[in-house]
Amino acid sequence: MDSERITETIRGHWSIENNLHWQLDVSFNEDSQKKKKNAAQNFSLLNKIAMTQLKNNKRKASLKGKRKMAGWSDEFLAELLDAPWQNDEIK
Repeated sequence: MDSERITETIRGHWSIENNLHWQLDVSFNEDSQKKKKNAAQNFSLLNKIAMTQLKNNKRKASLKGKRKMAGWSDEFLAELLDAPWQNDEIK
């Protein structure tokens, strides 16, 4: 690989990584939580799973809006939980 291709690959990786962490902080308030040890890692994984399901849902709403809808509507929550797992973004 030439240096330009390597640079593009690295920037692409960090762009995705930064977007993921920004979205987790904005939608799930992850940075302000005071969890310790394994709890922080466990909740982070659950947040990523929830975010994936919310993003894959076709309804028109923000992630925060969809989270609220899932809290208010058992039908929408069931729709999210019954949806097939599509892990295209989070690894």
